[in-house]
Amino acid sequence: MPSVLVVEDDPSIRQSLIEVLAEHGYAVRSAGDGFGALREVTQSPVDAVVLDLGLPDLDGGDALRMIRGISSVPVLVATARDDEAEIIKLLNAGADDYLVKPFSGGQLVARLSAVLRRTSHVPPAGAPAGAPMAPAAEPLRPTTVGELAVDPGARTAYLAGRELRLTRREFDLLAFLARHTGQVVSKRRLLTEVWREPYVDDQTVDVHLSSLRRKLGERAAAPRYLLTVRGVGIKLVAPR
Repeated sequence: MPSVLVVEDDPSIRQSLIEVLAEHGYAVRSAGDGFGALREVTQSPVDAVVLDLGLPDLDGGDALRMIRGISSVPVLVATARDDEAEIIKLLNAGADDYLVKPFSGGQLVARLSAVLRRTSHVPPAGAPAGAPMAPAAEPLRPTTVGELAVDPGARTAYLAGRELRLTRREFDLLAFLARHTGQVVSKRRLLTEVWREPYVDDQTVDVHLSSLRRKLGERAAAPRYLLTVRGVGIKLVAPR
């Protein structure tokens, strides 16, 4: 049974989240503030954290960075902030995914299950007992595109000899595009094969692409490596 820490200061919302997750087979612990969350993560590790940003003692972004300083536990951020720059900031700070409030219990469970599938050896709640895990993918070879070098095995990416500081999801996105260099990849395919969530809004891809572009030193209006083919998708190319 996967364990989840719910960090939410509103007692009624916290109880609702606990009930939804418990009904779907999760072992749930909770905390009402940031320091309580840090104590929980430190004293008794969990398989995932659902982190609200509106905490009474710490800004949720600061709490996220502090959790990242002591643990690699997957963190799903629950936020009322839907500004793209703010979401990019959270992803760069170490969030594995996010939900914008208000959201349904079904959305929470689906996102949490997807995060666990991507980031952990722990099967999501509801998986059949004894079900085998998916076989590991064959290791991918390093790829060089212009001055960009991507090594999926080492999970490193270098641009002109400088290592890029990428979030887990940014690296997965870049590695997938590098594997298909020169091919136009649709956002739907990225959601299916990188996020493994084909029914999530395309904005999820847009947010990560925007952040990735910035780290590659480019903009959508002046692309170098990430070329958008309007109405079709995105492809990784060597700069001309």
